[in-house]
Amino acid sequence: MTDPNAPRVFRLRCTFIERDRLAMLSHLEVAHALERTVRRAGLPFAVSQGFSPHMKIAFGAALPVGVGSTCEIFDLQLRDYVAADKALAALQQASVPDLMAQDARYIENSAPAASVAFPFSTYEVVFGGPVGNIAVPETITVVRKKKEKTLVVSEFLTEPFAVEGNRATFTLEAKPTGSLRPDVLLQHCEMGASPVSVTRIAQRANQ
Repeated sequence: MTDPNAPRVFRLRCTFIERDRLAMLSHLEVAHALERTVRRAGLPFAVSQGFSPHMKIAFGAALPVGVGSTCEIFDLQLRDYVAADKALAALQQASVPDLMAQDARYIENSAPAASVAFPFSTYEVVFGGPVGNIAVPETITVVRKKKEKTLVVSEFLTEPFAVEGNRATFTLEAKPTGSLRPDVLLQHCEMGASPVSVTRIAQRANQ
């Protein structure tokens, strides 16, 4: 139940890019960098209560190190209303080009968290040459927390790879029970050329 006496906050959802050398940052490093950006931008961010107050900022699903993106998401709670276009301009001025907000809009406080709001992610792979056909395995065995787990690829890959020249796109669905990382999938596929870069180019909610 929501506390009727709690101060009102404004939830700003921002979309940002992560590319080139900054795609090599870990999820935690990206989070710290964006928190510093919010502070430099001078936005009136809300702070949690308790013994260890921290900025109320939440991030979308983590990217594997080395995978870039044109559509990453974070939600920032503000104490005071700032027009979305002004907040975006302040964030952009405080950002570096390869880790920069591209869009900002307000959403309802009851909206799903950024980490689960968009379970479908589309990736683009650029290869070192024409790739031809991509052979996808039926299962992939991964090790998580020192335990082996076998993933059925068709449960996560929503449709076959779309290949054109030296590029390919594919979409993975993250499920409540787990997910299949794009880099892990590519490592287990048989293909005619080696990947040069992998970029998340779209995220979407359930249809």
